[in-house]
Amino acid sequence: MSAKILTLSLYIFFCFNAVASQNATFLIKGQVIDEQNLPIASVNVFVKQKQVFTDTHGHFSISPNLSDTFQLRFNKPGYYDSVQTFSYNELKQGKNSTERLTQITLVKKAKNRVMLAFGGDVMMGRRYYTPHFNATPTISDADILLGSKAVVQHIKPYMSIADYAAVNLETQISSSTPKQRAPKSVTFFSKPELLTALSWAGIDYVSLGNNHTFDYMDEGLTSTLAALEDSSLDYSGAGLNDQQALAAHHQKIKGRKFSMLGYVGWEGRVKPTQTANAEHGGAAFGSMENIKRSVGKVIKQNSTPIVQYHGSLEYADNPTLVTEQRLKSALDAGASLAVAHHPHVTQGLELYNNKLIAYSMGNLIFDQNFPSTKYSYILYVWLDDGVFHRAEIIPLYLKSYQPTPATGIERFKVMKRLIALSKQRDTHIIQSGGHGVINIENTIENSKTLHQQLSFAPNERVVPFSPLFWSKQINSIKFSPQQQSTTINEQAIRYRLGTNLINGSDFESYNYFNNKEQSWLVDEDIMSINNYGASGQHSMGLTLKSMQPSFLGMKYFTRVYAQSNPMTLKAKFKSNSPVKIRFYWQGRTKKQKLLTALNESKKHLIKEIELPANDLIWQNIELDFNSPRYGYKSYRVLAEIELLDASVGKVDIDDFSLIEWQTAYSELSVPPRYNLTSKQAQYIGINQQVNSPLSLQYH
Repeated sequence: MSAKILTLSLYIFFCFNAVASQNATFLIKGQVIDEQNLPIASVNVFVKQKQVFTDTHGHFSISPNLSDTFQLRFNKPGYYDSVQTFSYNELKQGKNSTERLTQITLVKKAKNRVMLAFGGDVMMGRRYYTPHFNATPTISDADILLGSKAVVQHIKPYMSIADYAAVNLETQISSSTPKQRAPKSVTFFSKPELLTALSWAGIDYVSLGNNHTFDYMDEGLTSTLAALEDSSLDYSGAGLNDQQALAAHHQKIKGRKFSMLGYVGWEGRVKPTQTANAEHGGAAFGSMENIKRSVGKVIKQNSTPIVQYHGSLEYADNPTLVTEQRLKSALDAGASLAVAHHPHVTQGLELYNNKLIAYSMGNLIFDQNFPSTKYSYILYVWLDDGVFHRAEIIPLYLKSYQPTPATGIERFKVMKRLIALSKQRDTHIIQSGGHGVINIENTIENSKTLHQQLSFAPNERVVPFSPLFWSKQINSIKFSPQQQSTTINEQAIRYRLGTNLINGSDFESYNYFNNKEQSWLVDEDIMSINNYGASGQHSMGLTLKSMQPSFLGMKYFTRVYAQSNPMTLKAKFKSNSPVKIRFYWQGRTKKQKLLTALNESKKHLIKEIELPANDLIWQNIELDFNSPRYGYKSYRVLAEIELLDASVGKVDIDDFSLIEWQTAYSELSVPPRYNLTSKQAQYIGINQQVNSPLSLQYH
């Protein structure tokens, strides 16, 4: 049965209150229609504690107070609720463009239709209590439950609207550190309050089929199972023996029987193994034989199997062939859906024989510091009588280890990656507001062509794409004929494409969701976030004193990077006093401990620059260098800023980016090597200064 879809088009109009800017509002107008383009009346629209209904023509208008972010909620009886979050900057950028109208769909409730929600890896130990750099703990021992709920508060609106929501619980549960410990380098345990917080956030089920379910061996597993029994959460994927571990959790959802299965893809190299057997407990081993047998058993019980699997390689773009084959075999055996995790970064989705595979959900609640591990998503899946109907992707960004709705450049990075990786598997993600959609028809995004012009300021050869065009691909890059005829020494203008390795480079989302961005190494005693910027609404300010240089840059190393690759460090500065800036890269060798490398590893000078005083014009800096060739597992970039001839000075910084180039220079109008990496590009660089805009065509 085909879904009836409501499509919401949002028209953004800004109406500023000139008398009291703190109470300024803007007007959001929209229309709700069904798939036959007929208006739908009485759709309830909520924004910032204000509420309106669509009229008989499906139109609405609402004027919320200005804010950094806006969460829009849509409700109509007979339809699944929808929640979408946008930043002020996103809405402002799109306000005048008829090509950027937000379209949001609501799915009609139907007999035997269920809405499932999935999240990735979850743990709430380690740095949630004892963060690096003496930062304020996310969770305090004084009130663990309060802190645990604060971590999940921003996913609660999304998870709680599903009929059934599931995550991968990649930790053991214990009120104190268990005495037994598996002989492995990394082990996790989290306090029982984590389970209460997950339930409060709308999560119903956790998979235990992963490589951290047996971290503290039988002692930890016993306490985990006991804590889950005391909670309201359902679970499967582990047990005190292999028979228990491979057993499914059976659940009736809207009258239909579903069976949740969880597996880990490997047994482990040490004894006792992390997988359960006849002698000890552990996770369910997801061998091909075990998967086929347990899925087949569920089918014989007239139930719908849902498979969650933990495998593949960490930080990889694509699953291993072992993982891919096992998941496809699970679907061939009768499973309706397969959701996987473990790489800690997202991987693509695939419609395989009209059944959906999500190859890696990334992290949902985790304390990893690598920039690439902070991008994730929630996955909605609608099934009709157990048959795939539709999926929706809600992009997330982990700020201070807390999952928050991704906006702006964070949304761009999540969605660009998923679109590119999924397209490799002939699966197409189309846009629905700020979310992505996969439907059973596997529809390709509409063919409407969009255009954008990128202008280059004086002394600027690198510029970002608009984050609003995340659902489109560039199919043409052109310079004006006049520009081509006036280039230096008649040398052709060439361009290259790249991506940014630093999170939160534009400082727009630094304070979003009452949560400071923790990606930056900066002295917070002298730092402020300005309400102006070189490219958006915000920038960072540093108040410096003479003879007291200060560092700004990446707090942690980026682990996922291309070795011996051309790079550009780009930033914009504005200062009321002359300053000297030394730019460095610093690496972590393969044998170094993290904190040792952060504190002791050599800083390699990229370049030293002196900037004159100019607090009116942003001064652009672009420095080319190559990433480390060998001997390092990760690296970061830093800037040391020093006043030259003043006792006190203010320096503003914006768009601090580390751009990894993914194509060589080209003069072709069609982007070269237009594959996975270039499809995720965020920046374009040119080989010489130009005086007219660059024209991009998106399709």
